[in-house]
Amino acid sequence: MRAKTHLKINDQVEVLAGKDKGRVGKVIKVNANDGTAIVEKINMIKRHTKPSQMNQQGGIIEKEAPIHASNLMLICPKCSKTARVGKKILDDGSKIRTCKKCSESVEAKS
Repeated sequence: MRAKTHLKINDQVEVLAGKDKGRVGKVIKVNANDGTAIVEKINMIKRHTKPSQMNQQGGIIEKEAPIHASNLMLICPKCSKTARVGKKILDDGSKIRTCKKCSESVEAKS
């Protein structure tokens, strides 16, 4: 079962719960299958790794662990506040995500 998520890669988010509550970071990866996201420099864990072909050195590696999407809230790029996300269908039939506070689009310009 695929879980719905309001996040996309490169979104600015704030952590709502957990040890990193209140911190802000950028979404690196979204896993829609289990409703989690990996956020830059948030929820850091230590992994003890053996030397291998990929990692010649081995040792203790610090990396980001997934955090559930329900514990993250999007920061609107227009109003710079945390806000819930709505969806709007444009005249040309495309869907965009909108900020519930300022009603502006939160999609990244590409």
